[in-house]
Amino acid sequence: MPSSPLRGTIRVPGDKSISHRALMLGALAVGETRASGLLEGEDVLATAAAMRACGARIEKQGDTWSIHGVGVGALLQPEGALDMGNSGTSTRLLMGLFASHAITAVLTGDASLTKRPMGRVIEPLSQMGASFTASPGGRLPLTVEGLCPAVPIEYRLPVASAQVKSALLLAGLNTPGITTVIEPVPTRDHSERMLRGFGAQIDVEEIGGERIIRLHGEAELSPRAIEVPGDPSSAAFFLVAASLVEGSDLTIENVGLNPTRAGLVGVLRQMGADITEENPRTVGGEPVADLRVRHAPLSGIDVDPALAPSMIDEFPILFVAAALAEGTTRTSGLEELRVKESDRLSAMAAALAAAGARVEESANGLVVAGTAGEPLAGTEPAAAVATHLDHRIAMSMAVAGLASRAGVEVDDTRPIATSFPAFTDLLARATGTADAR
Repeated sequence: MPSSPLRGTIRVPGDKSISHRALMLGALAVGETRASGLLEGEDVLATAAAMRACGARIEKQGDTWSIHGVGVGALLQPEGALDMGNSGTSTRLLMGLFASHAITAVLTGDASLTKRPMGRVIEPLSQMGASFTASPGGRLPLTVEGLCPAVPIEYRLPVASAQVKSALLLAGLNTPGITTVIEPVPTRDHSERMLRGFGAQIDVEEIGGERIIRLHGEAELSPRAIEVPGDPSSAAFFLVAASLVEGSDLTIENVGLNPTRAGLVGVLRQMGADITEENPRTVGGEPVADLRVRHAPLSGIDVDPALAPSMIDEFPILFVAAALAEGTTRTSGLEELRVKESDRLSAMAAALAAAGARVEESANGLVVAGTAGEPLAGTEPAAAVATHLDHRIAMSMAVAGLASRAGVEVDDTRPIATSFPAFTDLLARATGTADAR
C-alpha cells in the first residue's frame, strides 16, 4: 500500500560536489582548512584517503574536518594505487590535480567505476603534457604521469561537463600562465566559487551565451573555513516523495540552491509541486534555503533540454515523479546519463516498467506516461529492480515504492552508502516508520 505522509523537519547530508572540492583545495592550501557539514559518504572518503596518500593531514574533530595542506606543487608521490571506489568525481578531478604535478599515480575503482570512460578528461589533460596509460576504452585502472611545469591550454568543452571543467582548472593551479576553459552551456560552478574563495585568480565572463573561465597559475592557496550546505541532489528524493504522497508536509533544512544545481526545483514547480523557500541566506558563497514541500498533484511536461546540466543527477528521481503525474512527461538531450554510474536511461526505463509505469526509451531521453496520482500497479510479489550498483537508481526506486501498491524491491541497497548513508533512516523518520522527531 502507498506510504504514510512525510512530515516534520529533516536535514540532508552535505553537498557531495562541494565536499570533494573542499578536501582537494584544502590539501593544496598551506595551513589548516576547517570544513563543517562535509558529506561522509564513501565517495568523499575516497577523496580524503587520496589526499592523505599525497601528503595532506586530514582528520575529523567532532563535527568538523581539519585539513592541513601541503601547498600547490608540493603533492607527494602516493606509495600505492589509489582506490576511488564508485566515485567518478574523485577520479576525474584527481586526474586533473595530478596532471600538473611531478608524480605518477595509479587510479582504480569498483566494478561500476571501471566501466566508466575517462577519455573526455584524458584528451585535454594530455594536451597539457600529462601522460596516461589506461585500460581499454580509456577506463580504470589507469596511470597518470604528471608534467611539471605543464602547458597552459585553451579548451572548449565538446560536451557540458563540470567534472572535465574542474579537472582542467585543478591542473591549471600548478601550470604557469593562463588555463582557459570555454563552456558552451553553463555547468555547476562550485569549483570557480571555491577556487576564488581559496585565493586563486579566476576570471569568468559570458560572451554570446558561452562562459569563458580563465585560471591564472601558478596559484598560491590560503586556508579557509568552509560550511558545506546540504546536497540538493540528496534533497531531491524527499522533494519528490513528499510531492507524491498525499498528506505530506516536509521541511528540508539548509539545502544548497546554487542556480547551476537547482534545476529540479524549477521543473517540479512547473509540474505543479508546492515547494517554498524559507530562510534564504548565503553560506560560504553559496545560496542556501530551507525547502518546505507539501503534497500536490503533478502534471506531465516537456522538460527543456537546456536545463539538463543543472539537474543531470536528478533525472532518475524526476522520472519517478513523471510516472505518478497526470499526462506525459518528455525528456531529451540526456545522452550524458548513459555514461553515469550506470546507463541511467535504460536502467530507469526497466526499473519503472517493472514497477508498473509506462515508459518509452529513446536515444537521448525517456517519455513517461503518468498515472494521474494513482499508485503504481506493479506485481505481487514486487519484482526486484536491478540497480546496476548505482546509488541514484536505488534511492529513486525506493521513493517509487512509497507510491506503489505492491511496493518496490531493489536488488542491492549497498551503493546508497557512496553518497547518502543515512537515506533509509531519514526516509523512515519522515514517514513515521521509525522513532522520529
